Amino acid sequence: MVKHVILWQLKDELSAEEKINVKTGIKEGLEGLAGKIPGLLEIKVQIDGLASSNADVMLDSSFTDEEALKGYAVHPDHVAVADGKVRPYTKTRACLDYEV
Repeated sequence: MVKHVILWQLKDELSAEEKINVKTGIKEGLEGLAGKIPGLLEIKVQIDGLASSNADVMLDSSFTDEEALKGYAVHPDHVAVADGKVRPYTKTRACLDYEV
């Protein structure tokens, strides 16, 4: 099994209200991919970090193997969410992929 974990920071110019809407959209969009992408076992998005956090959104996902993760990266449903709900609103992205 492969884990795929991402932390994003949202753009500074977003208002507090916009950040709430963006985070909700990211969560709904990414979690909505469950059952649609071959090899995607689990996908969860955390948007309610504590004040001590320095990231706004966390993606925690699991795949059958590295090939499934590679397929996810280019799957049209994932690309649509990434291009429409994530990339336009984020300023930083940190990723860790690892085998379990």
